[in-house]
Amino acid sequence: MTEPTPSLMDGMTESFAKLYGEPLFQLPNDLYIPPDALEVFLEAFEGPLDLLLYLIRKQNFNVLDIPMAQVTQQYLSYIEQIRHHNLELAAEYLLMAAMLIEIKSRMLLPMKKADSEEEVDDPRAELVRRLLEYEKMKLAAQELDQIPQMGRDFFKAEGFIDRSVVVIPPQVDLIDLQMAWRDLLHRAKLIQHHTITRESLSVRDFMTRILRRLQSQKFVEFNELFEESLQLGQGISVLVVNFIALLELSRESLVEITQAEAYAPIYVRLAYTPQA
Repeated sequence: MTEPTPSLMDGMTESFAKLYGEPLFQLPNDLYIPPDALEVFLEAFEGPLDLLLYLIRKQNFNVLDIPMAQVTQQYLSYIEQIRHHNLELAAEYLLMAAMLIEIKSRMLLPMKKADSEEEVDDPRAELVRRLLEYEKMKLAAQELDQIPQMGRDFFKAEGFIDRSVVVIPPQVDLIDLQMAWRDLLHRAKLIQHHTITRESLSVRDFMTRILRRLQSQKFVEFNELFEESLQLGQGISVLVVNFIALLELSRESLVEITQAEAYAPIYVRLAYTPQA
C-alpha cells in the first residue's frame, strides 16, 4: 500500500515549492546544487558594523536607544545562515556577536549606582559611538562616490595620429613655373649689360652645373639657380640655356621641382633614387 502524499494528510503539510505547477514536498535525491548558488548575501556588507547598522536602520530603531535583545537575536540569525557555508566570512562577524551578547548580559544585570551622584555609563555607549562614527564615514564615502570619476562616468578623449604618413608636397603648376620664369626675365632686362659677344652655350654643361649645385645642398630655391648669372649680368641667353638645362634634367627624372604649398617658393632637389 502506497503512503499518502502530504497533500492528502488533512492539509497539515504545506509544499515549500512548485515545479511545473505541481507542489514539491521534498527535495529529489539526485538534485545537485552548485556551491556558488548558496552564497549568502552577507558578503554584500562591508563588515560587522555595516550589518548591525543595516538592521537598526531597516527597523527604524533609535541608535541612541538600541533594543539589544531584538537586534542581537536578528544578528545571530544572520550569522547562523552563513556559518555552515562560509566559515571564514562568519568568523569576521563572531567578534561583534560576542560584543552584542556581552552588552545584552550587562543590561540584564541590575545596575549599581556609584557612590557619587554621577550617572552610571550605559553599556551601549561605546557601540553607539562606533556606529555613529561609521555611519558618518559611510555617508561621506557615498557623497564622494557621487563625484564623476574618469573611467566610470566619463572617459578621456584620445586621438590617434598616424605618423607614418608621408606628406606629399603639391605638384608645381605650369602657370607657377611660367610666372617664376617671367620674373627672372624681367630682372635680367633691368641689370643686363649691352655688350655684343659671341659665345657658345652648352645645355649639357649647365645640366652638369645644376647637378653639382644640388649635390651640396638638399633643396635649392628656383631663383638661386639663376642668381649667379643675374649678378654677373650674363644676359637672357644664359638664363634661357640654364632654364632649358633645368627642364631637361626634370624630363630625365634627375631632379624634382617641388612646392610646399600653393603660391609658395619653388624648390629644386635631386630626384630620389630607391636603392636596390
